[in-house]
Amino acid sequence: MSHLRLFPLIQRFVAAFALLALVAGCTTTPPDSMLAVPAAPQKYAAIVVDARTGQTLFQVNSTATRYPASLTKMMTLYLLFEALDSGRLAKETQIPVSDNAARQPPTKLRFRRGETIDVDSAIRAIVVKSANDVAVAVAEYLGGSEDAFAGMMTAKARQIGMRGTVFGNASGLPDADQRTTARDMAVLGMALRARFPQQFHYFSESDFMFRGRLVRGHNDMLGRVRGVNGIKTGYIRASGFNIVTSYEADGRQLIIVVMGADSARQRNDHVEALIQRSLSPMSIAKTKLMFAQEQ
Repeated sequence: MSHLRLFPLIQRFVAAFALLALVAGCTTTPPDSMLAVPAAPQKYAAIVVDARTGQTLFQVNSTATRYPASLTKMMTLYLLFEALDSGRLAKETQIPVSDNAARQPPTKLRFRRGETIDVDSAIRAIVVKSANDVAVAVAEYLGGSEDAFAGMMTAKARQIGMRGTVFGNASGLPDADQRTTARDMAVLGMALRARFPQQFHYFSESDFMFRGRLVRGHNDMLGRVRGVNGIKTGYIRASGFNIVTSYEADGRQLIIVVMGADSARQRNDHVEALIQRSLSPMSIAKTKLMFAQEQ
């Protein structure tokens, strides 16, 4: 073959190699991804943590101060589980519901004067129904008063690494002094799963029987996404719709926190999107956020 014939072949080979290199370069540099955020920037906070490694996979405003709403009850339950582990009480122990506890606004189970609730039912009422009357009854039983119990909650928060959280009550009802961060709620979610594996099943329950009637919950993430096994939702007007979600499947463990959403449905859609993003091999792609007011 002459040099004149060989030269065009070399040119074509070089051009093909350059094209392959360009394609390879495109595949190793993932494109930006767009993520719709169902909240205004001043309310939104979120974090996704790999619970096995502690690695943060996604975060926005994760240390910004937010209202916890009923995510507060996760710490109420933490202290209740500690009391169970220590033998201070049993699941059959009857907790009295004071007039003060019974007066709490909904959601609640609605007790009459002098009634009690056993610890096992109290846990289910707090997890499933987010019952404010039961949360206050637990606080009064374990702390002597709700104020004293709130101090115990804050002290426990510091002990387990929640640096930006102060509790003012046991339920999450509006309180100007009560504050937390998405990061702290992730820390609490991981601590509940690691510290109380024998109790964690409560967080996967979506209903329970109490005094002959079925009490349904409102954590619609349960049963919606394979691998989701808890934990807790919350809402007050000042906070927006909050959630801490535990995911465990196929060797992966995640804790997802979303705070400040405009609705429960949008919040749940966003949690599902964050789970999919975190499990995807393209999760290293830069994520552009589109907040609710920009959509």
